[in-house]
Amino acid sequence: MSITTFNELYRCIDEGAMYLEKQKGLTYLEAIAVVGEVIFQETDQSTNADETTQHLNELMKEINVDSLERETVRKAFQMSVLKGMKGAVQSNHSMTPDAVSLFASYLINKITSDKKSPIRVLDLAVGTGNLLTTVMNHSPLKVEASGFEVDETLLQIAFANANLQKHTIELFHQDSLQISLKPSDIVVTDLPIGYYPKDDVAANYSLYSGEGHAYIHHLMIEQGIQSTDSGGYTLFLVPNFLFESDQAAELHTYLKEKTTILALLQLPKTMFKEQQHGKSFLLLQKKGAKTKVPRHALLADLPSFDKKEALADMMKQINKWFAEELNL
Repeated sequence: MSITTFNELYRCIDEGAMYLEKQKGLTYLEAIAVVGEVIFQETDQSTNADETTQHLNELMKEINVDSLERETVRKAFQMSVLKGMKGAVQSNHSMTPDAVSLFASYLINKITSDKKSPIRVLDLAVGTGNLLTTVMNHSPLKVEASGFEVDETLLQIAFANANLQKHTIELFHQDSLQISLKPSDIVVTDLPIGYYPKDDVAANYSLYSGEGHAYIHHLMIEQGIQSTDSGGYTLFLVPNFLFESDQAAELHTYLKEKTTILALLQLPKTMFKEQQHGKSFLLLQKKGAKTKVPRHALLADLPSFDKKEALADMMKQINKWFAEELNL
């Protein structure tokens, strides 16, 4: 049985997406989801299929679905999505970079090192599923995952991505701020940033002041904490200016009341073209009977992910902090 490589799968997705762009007038991102579904379904090769389907089937013949490895699928989809997003105009069409997703997996593996399978993981803004499936692929534990996404195109890509990786993920085409969610062990989300326009929904949250729009990233932090079990964890990608904005005082008070702030790790500045777009990992533990309170939070600026020695040294320091402060 031949093994389908990353290059073969990416070429197949790319060629199929470009064909659908031309023939059906779809955007490249919309076409990625269609191609992924065709590969997953291993569409019938009958001559009764229309010309478009027959052409896609011809492209897909080289793909051995049974041999697809999860990371091969994830990386091929990631490369295709990145190409599609270069031409996208929607501000919400962005994806968590691979190195960041892998570091998030490392942090989640640290905080779950004393857990037993399965663990429940929730992503409040799942996008194309790259962050969530990276966490699943690198966890030694069984993961029961769920994710919410308001953008239909991104959700369709996440669905195809999960199917080809043979992951079972509950995916919802819904605004995660508008519903009450069952508690998870971990919430991990690359937060959307900006104002949330639905004041009637925001009014249900403690972090809505009633004056102007609330910040969506603040509301999602609150929703994440509410949707975590007592003693559970949240790992958010937050803007570097999180604690410097006009609503920062209320957020800080809320976090101190509901959680223990474990870590704030700033991503390398070289990852961002403009300083105001810089992000950090914010790791929190919801207060509960088994909450571990460190003597001091882990605060650090992460080195460039390309500098392997510096990154290895940083991870040694992080491992030491987890061991000494949280016994993990």
